[in-house]
Amino acid sequence: MPQQKREKVIHYLPSSCLLLLMLMCGQVHFAYAAATIDDIRMWTAPDHTRLVLDLSQKVQYNLFRLHNPERIVIDIKNTRMNAKASHLKLPDPVLRSIRYGKQNKGTTRIVLDVKDGVSPRSFLLKKAHGKPNRLVIDLIPKTKKVIKTAKTNHDDIIIAVDAGHGGEDPGAIGPNKVYEKTITLGIAKELAKLINAQPGMKAILVRTGDYFVKLGDRVKKVRNEGADMMISIHADAVQQRYVKGASVYTLSESGATPDRVAAALAAKENASDFMGGALPEQQVSDPFIRNILGDMAKRDGLDSSEMFANILLKQLKAHFPIKYNKPKHARFAVLTALEIPSVLVEVDYISNPERERLLTTKKHQHRIAKAMFAASKTYFTRFGMLKPVKPKVHTVHRGESLWSIAKQYGVTVSSIRKLNGLKQQTLKVGQRLRLPQS
Repeated sequence: MPQQKREKVIHYLPSSCLLLLMLMCGQVHFAYAAATIDDIRMWTAPDHTRLVLDLSQKVQYNLFRLHNPERIVIDIKNTRMNAKASHLKLPDPVLRSIRYGKQNKGTTRIVLDVKDGVSPRSFLLKKAHGKPNRLVIDLIPKTKKVIKTAKTNHDDIIIAVDAGHGGEDPGAIGPNKVYEKTITLGIAKELAKLINAQPGMKAILVRTGDYFVKLGDRVKKVRNEGADMMISIHADAVQQRYVKGASVYTLSESGATPDRVAAALAAKENASDFMGGALPEQQVSDPFIRNILGDMAKRDGLDSSEMFANILLKQLKAHFPIKYNKPKHARFAVLTALEIPSVLVEVDYISNPERERLLTTKKHQHRIAKAMFAASKTYFTRFGMLKPVKPKVHTVHRGESLWSIAKQYGVTVSSIRKLNGLKQQTLKVGQRLRLPQS
């Protein structure tokens, strides 16, 4: 019997089995997508320098220091550098230079050349609120011994002026890309100038430049400086671009905020810690002390805040459009120095293109600051803490001229003419002239 010809039969393995077999033989290698470093930003604060790296996804990193010369080294695993550091303003008081390169196995190494005695602090922030994953690196200089000196005038009324937002936290952004943090600092500096020019008053700026200050640290600074009042300056934003007007807020007395608009604004402002990059373990969901009305001092503080808020609204209403005719109340973390009058002022809506343009001008910032200053003077004068300044008056004698009178009182001729509306240089004997403050 003839042998039957065998047919060659090929059996195909299912794809899943084939993949398993190849894995067992070690013939398949997965290449995980590297994270990218998309941006590097830097801010210089009085007590530290902060670097923020925007990341496309979560990363693992190691940080260590080297000496002679002093360096801080950050190795970020499985990453690719897409950002450049050439735009950073270096050197600064802490950081001399920054450089980076590729290490083995896809690690990006960043080297920070720092000055002697600098200590690093770093942490990761998760993606949220429109912000990407971030790596935050704080470079803290060695603290210098502070020699305490007696105040030149311990009777000065101290007003803490708090410019909202700053640094990594821009606050609201206008249609023409104007940042709230820039507007608030401009107004705060104008207000501080007016306060410091007033005898018996002194201003403390909570932040003096473009850097981030945690909400809790703002309150702490207000207390440490022994402030008698706190004014926190902000500029609101909404979707409707026609909305305009100022509003004044004080701390809500109860645990909840009944006004939904005020509650939403407070939630937005209280998110500043996340936006600015506060240490994750220091973010507290409820920053308020229990039993907020536990003692008389807190009750008095809330009452005085309400009184000052009404005075301030009256001043603002005389010169600017107002959004709400009465003070509103909400759970603002920055207003928790309950022992002193504390208010948060939304000076206008930066989302309105016309108001945004006005808010960027020095003249308008000065006008807003002037209204705040007038309100603070009215408040402290009403409570007897600031003596009303009586205008000086000079009676013109024979032989006197504007020049001789100005020299006598240490003022300028032009200031006398402006204050009295004089169009001519000649004076009459017996004429009474009001004199500006020297």
